[in-house]
Amino acid sequence: MGDSIGEFEKLLLLAVLRLGEEAYGAAIIDELAERTGREVSAGAVYVSLRRLQDKGMLRSHAGEPTPTRGGRAKRYYEVRRDGIVALKAARDAWDAMLDGLETELQLNT
Repeated sequence: MGDSIGEFEKLLLLAVLRLGEEAYGAAIIDELAERTGREVSAGAVYVSLRRLQDKGMLRSHAGEPTPTRGGRAKRYYEVRRDGIVALKAARDAWDAMLDGLETELQLNT
């Protein structure tokens, strides 16, 4: 797996993991906004979800059509093994960079 992922893609993968079986577009957008405190555009989310699928880090499937959605089905997402591997590698890199910087990162207010 030579594909690297950016910060937003990491956040998307984490949101999908947190939501589990309820990981569909609108819920993912809400989870990102709630946990990061920043609003994200639906377009950016869907483009990135597609990119993560193309990289083999996510899979998706359509749910059942519902009358409340005008007969359309929600698309649900699930993190695949490569997505977990990418998140672990990112965490390990972050931890390695932080190692030894505890004093420098202390906020003196």
